[in-house]
Amino acid sequence: MADITVKRIYDPYEETDGYRVLVDRLWPRGIKKEAAHLSAWEKELAPSTELRKFFNHKSELFGVFREKYLIELRTQTDKISKMEELYEISKKQKLTLLYAAKDTVHNHAIVLMEELLRQEK
Repeated sequence: MADITVKRIYDPYEETDGYRVLVDRLWPRGIKKEAAHLSAWEKELAPSTELRKFFNHKSELFGVFREKYLIELRTQTDKISKMEELYEISKKQKLTLLYAAKDTVHNHAIVLMEELLRQEK
């Protein structure tokens, strides 16, 4: 069974985070690479630049953003293969998806986690 969670990269590092993956396309401001305690940075799992700019962290656009991002996740081969890799990791150890957005409810990491967990069905 997969063990996947999401967390802001600005939240304190914990050893219990397991395999920590930054899933943002852009490096978060104010975070030093060595302080991030990353296992990987999977930029290719982030929404496309066009979709990111469309959403622009506006919660009222989240529904449309979510639908378009799911299409990207389900149709782009680079995203599909990375998700498969992360899903396999999540079956062996805890997987923490890291993101920088301030909104802890309306962000792409939540959508990505749901899509990864959907593979269990």
